[in-house]
Amino acid sequence: MRHLIISTSDGLHFVMRRVAVFAVCVMFLTVVVQIIARYVFSSPPVWTEDVARYAMVWTGLLGATLSFKTQSDAVLMQSVFPPAPHVLAVFAKAVQGAAVLTFVLPVIYFCFIGLRGGFAKGYLARQSGLTADTLGIPMVWISVAVPVSMIIIVIHLFARWAGDDAIEEAGAQLD
Repeated sequence: MRHLIISTSDGLHFVMRRVAVFAVCVMFLTVVVQIIARYVFSSPPVWTEDVARYAMVWTGLLGATLSFKTQSDAVLMQSVFPPAPHVLAVFAKAVQGAAVLTFVLPVIYFCFIGLRGGFAKGYLARQSGLTADTLGIPMVWISVAVPVSMIIIVIHLFARWAGDDAIEEAGAQLD
């Protein structure tokens, strides 16, 4: 089971890194198209701003999963205090895991279930009734980035608890 959780986390990390890079490229290209069309042709397409915005949303949320996996997110006061003894380090990891779950689990829940219960009132259900004005696509395709990223973070947290050593592997890749 331990190997399954860690390999699932690693596979998701591999795929999400490529999707995030793709989203950054889409964002960059649409901004370039908009700039060229605006300043060279004086006629920017109306869709470029929305595509760039939605690509930025996906990039940011998937980037959060990438930094969580490699633990390259901001760690406050790490350089000020000496390394904690093993007992305190275990306690600190437990507190960190509890904090992550305290934030992530309600987000996942309310993406699917509304405040008064029922799937029809959840965030994704409400977004499915909306359409992006310039693109004509359902907003749920943009909004689904929220629960996807939160679920991936939970999987990465389980992998961390199972003994995933993503920090050492990330450091080895940089050398």
